[in-house]
Amino acid sequence: MDPFLALLNSLSASLSSSELCELKFLCKDKIGKRKLESVQSGRELFNFLMEQQLIASYNVDLLKSMFKTIKREDLISQLEEFIEEGEASAPDERPDMKERRLQKVVIEVICENVGRDWKMLMRKLDFSDVRMERIMVAKPNNLREQLFQSLREWQKWKGKDAKVADLIKALRDCNMNLVADIAEQKLFHLNTENM
Repeated sequence: MDPFLALLNSLSASLSSSELCELKFLCKDKIGKRKLESVQSGRELFNFLMEQQLIASYNVDLLKSMFKTIKREDLISQLEEFIEEGEASAPDERPDMKERRLQKVVIEVICENVGRDWKMLMRKLDFSDVRMERIMVAKPNNLREQLFQSLREWQKWKGKDAKVADLIKALRDCNMNLVADIAEQKLFHLNTENM
């Protein structure tokens, strides 16, 4: 089952009839009048938006702005959670499942063991200061969360080019050899368990 369609189905079930009317009104400039009049559910509306290529698993900006307009922050949170879980990039731009599983392990190790030098690590990964600053403003008092969000942004930015080897190399380039060793040890154990 497509995770994005499951998400849209869940979002649709959460909408009241008055909220559906508001969403239809917001789509007047995007969907023809006759089609809009036929819409009886959020699923139907979302389907029309997908047909117009206005929304997709990797493009939820329109949905977020519509939910913001109707003051449904809870639905925006569901969309953001979907994005954070890595389902939101185009399928051919995501690393394969094995690579994503390995990245998750290495990211956990990094978040547990890298402290205030996290910015140096992110710079070694060619992650921009502007992006780091944005994350720091969003998560001002949580160093670990800043690092975690930066690594997630790096994954999204690199797409299928995000590699565990790049994370290990960046750790070694920052003289964080102990963290790199811990990560490699966990990866080794994971690979031997799956043999």
